Amino acid sequence: QVDLVESGGGLVQAGGSLRLSCATSGRTFSGYVMGWFRQAPGKEREFVAADRWSGGGTIYADSVKGRFTISRDNAKNTVYLQMNSLKPEDTAVYYCAARPGGFVSSVAALYNYWGQGTQVTVSS
Repeated sequence: QVDLVESGGGLVQAGGSLRLSCATSGRTFSGYVMGWFRQAPGKEREFVAADRWSGGGTIYADSVKGRFTISRDNAKNTVYLQMNSLKPEDTAVYYCAARPGGFVSSVAALYNYWGQGTQVTVSS
């Protein structure tokens, strides 16, 4: 079984920071592409950030570039999304996703495995 479990969401004031975690299990994810997506109420799921587990191919949505950083800890089998300078429009359920290789992509349909999401709410 492949599991991706997000944590770290919560309520934060505009301008604040949160770090989301995606704990992985069931596979060795070396060679995988890991991504973060988000979905706000009434809106389509949108791309946030992605990279290869091995690094070197990071891409970000324009809306978060310069504020968010994707990273990973190999020893903990965990992918992170550091979110700084949060805005109310960042409010959404954030999802971790993975695909077994291929191009680093912003297209949600290309990812095979998904977590259940963690809620991020940014107040003004």
